[in-house]
Amino acid sequence: MHYYTIMESPIDPLLLTSDGEHLTGLYMDVQNYLPHMKESWLYDPSLFEQAISQLKAYFAKELSDFELPLKATGTAFQEKVWQSLTTIPYGETISYKNIAERIQTPKAVRAVGLANGKNPISIIIPCHRVIGANGKLVGYGGGLPRKQWLLTHEAKQGELLAG
Repeated sequence: MHYYTIMESPIDPLLLTSDGEHLTGLYMDVQNYLPHMKESWLYDPSLFEQAISQLKAYFAKELSDFELPLKATGTAFQEKVWQSLTTIPYGETISYKNIAERIQTPKAVRAVGLANGKNPISIIIPCHRVIGANGKLVGYGGGLPRKQWLLTHEAKQGELLAG
């Protein structure tokens, strides 16, 4: 069974999805790979209280690490990339090349970029923290302005972000 709710946020509405036990998706309204909602999906905000509470705390700068049951489903390679994304500390960035090296596929930089773009649980699995090797903001399913907003939101006092 698929469940969903919509949450208002500083970066526009967010679509949250669940299988009833896990958060399976967090999508921005203009995101690439936004799932097509089906008539069988059930609207049930009560399943998302913990996720919404933690997201509100994140946006209020009161939370930097999420503790939610997640289930991001993809290929084995995608899941490896997404797992690696969860190790990027709040307020820090890393390059696609660094992710490829971390998962021991140093020549798979483009594949890492594609997997990063298909991350179904944005923000919580922090794909926005991945930048180009030259320090520039490149690629983001929710659009570069949202990526910049999230990185600025997470920036440590006094730090400047690449742009």
